[in-house]
Amino acid sequence: MNPPFLFKICWRRVFTSGGNPFLTCRGVPGQSGRVTRFRPCIDLHDGRVKQIVGGSLTRDEAGLRTNFVSDRDAAWYADLYRRDGLTGGHVIKLGPGNEETALSALAAWPGGLQVGGGIVPENAEQWIEVGASHVIVTSCLFDAEGKFLQQRLKDLVSAVGAERLVLDLSCRRVSGGWTVAMNKWQTLTELRVTEATLDMLAEHCAEFLVHAADVEGLCSGIDRELVELLGAWRRIPMTYAGGISRIQDFEEIDALSGGALDATVGSALDLFGGRLIRYADLVERQRGETGAEKA
Repeated sequence: MNPPFLFKICWRRVFTSGGNPFLTCRGVPGQSGRVTRFRPCIDLHDGRVKQIVGGSLTRDEAGLRTNFVSDRDAAWYADLYRRDGLTGGHVIKLGPGNEETALSALAAWPGGLQVGGGIVPENAEQWIEVGASHVIVTSCLFDAEGKFLQQRLKDLVSAVGAERLVLDLSCRRVSGGWTVAMNKWQTLTELRVTEATLDMLAEHCAEFLVHAADVEGLCSGIDRELVELLGAWRRIPMTYAGGISRIQDFEEIDALSGGALDATVGSALDLFGGRLIRYADLVERQRGETGAEKA
């Protein structure tokens, strides 16, 4: 029997993350009482569902590398996720020309998807009104040089409430760690991904979304060090993306983060033309963890 001073101290906080309770056992890896869940995605570019190598999407798109272009529309994917009971997924608008497509996805599953891309305080509430569960923001929180704008964050909270706000802290590796990147991950900001940064921002949002931009879309393996850093924090729900190439990566993320991180996958998934992970296997894994049944 463990001596009293080794007893684990756990506490529960419930957040609006697709209705899923988030159990925290801070400082006890692997004992969080939850597991890494699959969060589905719909990435939109020029009005179509695509999978793009993360670091290749520049303003002029001269070096754009596209892994997949779907012949199905965004609403088809949204309805599939709804029927399979996959909550907390997101629709990301990569540049202009995606508004109507995003609206169709939200209409297919009102309240079932988050939306990001071009979100600012002035339009955030409109996206909630048309069916988004949350809005996801990055670039509008910084000026052109990457300086963090605290007032913009306050304005977003005033517009939709912290409970409807997801902060996208997608980042690039730099000397000594990681830095949040904006403008399609091309501009490094002054915000480092650290425990102090997460603590500062957590009071103003419901969740974090973190793409490891250097490995996003490459199907070359996850950024293990970043996953460990994020998983050790555990205050509010967080979703990791980047480099997932096999279903075992979900188990590795679960082990490295103690179940604190959820994960999303794109290019490796057969749903998006990939040959490395079967969507049906992820759905089966999810149902095995939650006991959910197909709608």
